[in-house]
Amino acid sequence: MSQHESGVVLMSLVKVEKKGHILLIGLNRPDKMNAMNRAMYHEIAAAYHQLENDPELRVGLMYAEGDHFTSGLQLDDWAEVFANGTGIEPGESELDPFHVTGEGLTKPVVFAAQGICFTCGVEMMLNTDVRVAAKGTRFAQLEVKRGIFACGGATIRLQREIGWGNAQRYLLTGDEWTAEQAFQWGLIQELVEPGEQFSVAMEIAEKIARAAPLGVQGSLQSSKIAVSEGQEAAKQRLFPDLRPVMASEDVKEGIQSFLERREAVFKGK
Repeated sequence: MSQHESGVVLMSLVKVEKKGHILLIGLNRPDKMNAMNRAMYHEIAAAYHQLENDPELRVGLMYAEGDHFTSGLQLDDWAEVFANGTGIEPGESELDPFHVTGEGLTKPVVFAAQGICFTCGVEMMLNTDVRVAAKGTRFAQLEVKRGIFACGGATIRLQREIGWGNAQRYLLTGDEWTAEQAFQWGLIQELVEPGEQFSVAMEIAEKIARAAPLGVQGSLQSSKIAVSEGQEAAKQRLFPDLRPVMASEDVKEGIQSFLERREAVFKGK
């Protein structure tokens, strides 16, 4: 790993760059169609840990170099892990980008895809919050064609995103679906021309980064509680979680900027 003056951290397989309050996480194995081996997994997990723990960072943007997001897992490198009975284990100073183990992010991630986005690519996407894809992007969960089943969260989250029947249609067959279908289902929120996926995702990330960090994180947390624990649990947490936010300096700035008809400058305090 090396640090350049530009602020880009060059790992062997992932490019990580702090751009203001945004952390860019770029899969960088284009000669292998960004196939994910264990080394790439751990580098992404380290980037997620950085996003969660750096107080200057407010939002992540996951993208990929080259023509494709990812062709999926490099299965010959993962067979031993899948057979161990305990699953994928992030190391020290890492956070699982699939969130099937350990703690999840409290900060949002925007996702940008192009080309093919198979298996682990879909599963990482399902653990992000706003998704952008170029027209012509192809998605698939191919595991049943390889003798296994999806173990990075697709069986847990895909039906919530696109409905039971749609999810089983593709989980049980390994067939591909298109970006246009994904947009129709609401799996992605922006369908753009090829080559525009990163810039559109960046625009969204910048808007999130300019918003009040405590408000953004509170919104995300409340939404996640409602999905994982149910609406009643989310209701019980709503006002207790809002109370410290209301005491923040950012609330005062939000009110003052409104009165002064200017854009607010939030500090996350």
